[in-house]
Amino acid sequence: MVLFSRRGASGFSACNTAEDVTLGIDGSGLTAIITGSSNGIGAETARVLAMRGVQIVMAVRNTAAGTAVKETILKETPSAKIEVLELDVSSMASVRKFAEEFKSSGLPLNILINNAGVMALPYKLSPDKIELQFATNHLGHFLLTDLLLETMKRTASQSNIEGRIINVSSEAHKLAYKEGIRFDKLNEESGYSSWGAYGQSKLANILHANELSRRLKEDGVPITVNSLHPGAIVTNLWRNSSIFGGWVSKVVVAPVSKIVGKSVPQGASTTCYVAIHPNNKGVSGEYFVDNNIGKTTSQGRDTELAKKLWDFSMNLIS
Repeated sequence: MVLFSRRGASGFSACNTAEDVTLGIDGSGLTAIITGSSNGIGAETARVLAMRGVQIVMAVRNTAAGTAVKETILKETPSAKIEVLELDVSSMASVRKFAEEFKSSGLPLNILINNAGVMALPYKLSPDKIELQFATNHLGHFLLTDLLLETMKRTASQSNIEGRIINVSSEAHKLAYKEGIRFDKLNEESGYSSWGAYGQSKLANILHANELSRRLKEDGVPITVNSLHPGAIVTNLWRNSSIFGGWVSKVVVAPVSKIVGKSVPQGASTTCYVAIHPNNKGVSGEYFVDNNIGKTTSQGRDTELAKKLWDFSMNLIS
């Protein structure tokens, strides 16, 4: 875990946990969807936001694991309001089914946390024949956000409370392919790189947030959209990656991470900070690192690339 880190303008640093950055904040009356919340930083995000009074919808691929997390949270916070719904973001059919199920519940939606992801996998296509990391980390969340946006707009209007959308990205966006997004070669195995594809998908998270933020600002919609880097944390992402899986994760990555990486509570802090802290009211189109506004690459700030990705993604989900 991180033991020493200088505080930024927010008053927080990499050392702070999710509980630290939400201390004293009353989230009652808010409803949040968190994808990939059955383990790792997603589960910790659900736990802490529920502790602060936010009603949680856990959108998870493994509902049994999600239910186990829910039961653990309820033991700690008996008053927590938590639902578990099935969602596999790598499948557009699953995303559409989840969105319909959520909308039919009649629940409001104040916060959408696009957290689920895979990392550095060997080449594989999704059920929709799209490169799996791009499909899971970006496109599924792009579709989910699009399907739930009207619900968020209505909630913001009726409650007079700003909506917040958070894309969990990564500093690994710096490892994206040279061209950033391989629009013409997205699904080709030739030239595929597990880390290049992961970086591409994380760059897409940032560009998606930036372009949606621009569009909502232009329309005067009171919903902010931001992306963030949670930090280096050993979770199932590392264990499932093609390079750091198995014994390498246990023998090499895990011990090193205890020295230079973040704990899971520290890793969930930036997500929770962006989701409910009053410091971030009206802040949109930013990239957060260690509970402060950070800097992305020039590609991450490329407005034309963001617009191109938006049109490309819309075409894929239509």
